Amino acid sequence: MGKVDVNKQMKESSLLKTAFEYFTTKGFSKTSISDIVSKAGVAKGTFYLYFKDKYDIRNKLIAHKSSLLFRNAVNDLQPVFNTLSFEEKLIRIIDNIIDQLNENQSLLTFISKNLSWGIFKSALTSPSSDEDINFGDVYQKMLSEAPYRFKDPEVMLYMIIELVSSTIYSSILYNDPCDIKTLKPYLYGTIRMMIDQHKAE
Repeated sequence: MGKVDVNKQMKESSLLKTAFEYFTTKGFSKTSISDIVSKAGVAKGTFYLYFKDKYDIRNKLIAHKSSLLFRNAVNDLQPVFNTLSFEEKLIRIIDNIIDQLNENQSLLTFISKNLSWGIFKSALTSPSSDEDINFGDVYQKMLSEAPYRFKDPEVMLYMIIELVSSTIYSSILYNDPCDIKTLKPYLYGTIRMMIDQHKAE
């Protein structure tokens, strides 16, 4: 990578880091592009070389941060990955991600407030940097190695992600209706039932 490319990457990285800091402390709606470029130390025109607008940088941040959560989970699971069933792989990945979000509640708040299936799907299947993981490939490999086929595996993943994201937010942040440790067995039991429902006859 040449000096110009390194410089471009550093500017983009600085903009992303600054935007994330503002979005998680000041809030998305109260953060302006001027705030971001001023703190990042770049000209406003430079911002538009990398991002269309404030929504674009937010979406790229969500995609990147979501992808890193999956990468960490898959990497942590690597030593035992091939010994686990499809259900156990998926639940262990989810468990790891929940623990990461429990440790970083500002990230949980940021992702939960702004996440949509479209952005999430993009994060899973279109890594935006070399650090990111293509979870779409990991998921397809898990499906192909399972001893049974699934009906509508994308719908199954969508339902599981919606269930997890909608239940852990209140549990982690407010212990409502219970703390996350108490919630986990119920959550994972429901995920197992959802997986069973999608198994092909």
